Amino acid sequence: MSRIIVSLSPHAHSGDSVKKNMYNVIIALMPALVASFFFFGIGAFIVSATSVLSCVLFEWAITKYILKRDKITICDGSAVLTGLLLAFNLPSNLPIWIIIIGALVAIGVGKMTFGGLGNNPFNPALVGRAFLLISFPAQMTSWPVAGQLTSYLDAETGATPLALMKTAIKTGDVGVLSGLPHGIDLLLGRGGMGCIGEICALALIIGGIYLIIKKTITWHIPVSIILTALILSGIMHISNPIYADPVSVIFSGGLMLGAIFMATDYVTSPMSAKGQIIYGVCIGLLTIIIRNFGAYPEGMSFAILIMNAFTPLINNYCKPKRFGEVTK
Repeated sequence: MSRIIVSLSPHAHSGDSVKKNMYNVIIALMPALVASFFFFGIGAFIVSATSVLSCVLFEWAITKYILKRDKITICDGSAVLTGLLLAFNLPSNLPIWIIIIGALVAIGVGKMTFGGLGNNPFNPALVGRAFLLISFPAQMTSWPVAGQLTSYLDAETGATPLALMKTAIKTGDVGVLSGLPHGIDLLLGRGGMGCIGEICALALIIGGIYLIIKKTITWHIPVSIILTALILSGIMHISNPIYADPVSVIFSGGLMLGAIFMATDYVTSPMSAKGQIIYGVCIGLLTIIIRNFGAYPEGMSFAILIMNAFTPLINNYCKPKRFGEVTK
């Protein structure tokens, strides 16, 4: 007679692990990283390398010397991923010392203060980016023109598509929007300026498709964000042409980067499909509202951080019914 052994769940392992998922996301970011090197050259390399190395170093130092833990977590890929995502939200001419400060805030404040991976309520890379944007607004809004492959600190700068959209709204001059790149150019990375990771929407979409195929993420958050932004910006454009067309809106700035790679962070996003759709719709709405009516041209980072704070509430609202529970 065979014995039946009763044990705690999980009873079957899916094969997923933190390390596997982190490195899948890193792999998915490679097309956008290559695109950033192609368009921004040495500046993109310096920013990316500095950010990744700083994040890994700070996580190692904080874990070992402040938290005094024996297990060092830098090999699970989360620090590398935070460094890449932080770099992707920075201009290619940002001074090294500012990048290091951003990495310290991202890892030290955004992640390790709360106990490390799995405990942070906000996306660490966005915490670092928001801190830098508020602390160093001039440096964080100086956008090098793409194509200056050997320039770094002395790169020629100009206005991003989002800045042109903001100018059109402030002045009421629809003619300003004639300076916007064509939607195809924005898709292919010929939009001219922006953060190093948002320059080529096509590279980000390729990475997103990879993550969905590998089942690292689901479609619910990216699609709900993009569709909401597309519909709302389309309604606004039809009602008043000073608001940019919806294709330009979704392919400009950090909307694709945020929707695919940052809003989908396991720790800071809702667990259920229903909750993820609610979360995504709210991020899409907030992004368009902040872009058009807020102080900053970009609203994606702030929209994600705001909704990170609502994630526990969404999880509570969308809590699945327990097995055997009777509905009252």
